[in-house]
Amino acid sequence: MNWRIQKKGFLLAITAYFAIAVTFLFTPLFQASASINYGEEVVSFAQMHEGKKFKMGGTSPKGFDASGYTQYVFKTAATHLPIPRTSNNQYKAGKSIKANQLQLGDVVFYATGHKKGKVTFSAIYIGDGKFIGATSKGVKTINMSDKYWKERYVGAKRYIQ
Repeated sequence: MNWRIQKKGFLLAITAYFAIAVTFLFTPLFQASASINYGEEVVSFAQMHEGKKFKMGGTSPKGFDASGYTQYVFKTAATHLPIPRTSNNQYKAGKSIKANQLQLGDVVFYATGHKKGKVTFSAIYIGDGKFIGATSKGVKTINMSDKYWKERYVGAKRYIQ
């Protein structure tokens, strides 16, 4: 009789051990709940290209024009968002936002050409009143409050929801 009780106890212990092992096998001990902040990711990716050369019609790190740069960043960063090719068409897309609502990764637009009010330049807002964009002197960070840029500001759009 003593042997039967020991055998039942042993089988119960083995069964419990396997049940616990299976539970741990299929249940993660730590659940990572990381979510991507796409605005931060766009800014980070955009800044990796600071110093790249300007090239009229350029859409790659070999050389960028303004809209080619913003299009490349959004298409290649974690957002994988296809946006229009030209600054003017980029301005027609996205959700309009006010300057005091700017968030990381928003796109800012300027009229740098001869026609007043016609969008000819786009860049990526990086916070603290600054943007990064492909100027005629290459990809660089600029203060939006600089006189040249302040006078030519047209608006901003948000592509990241």
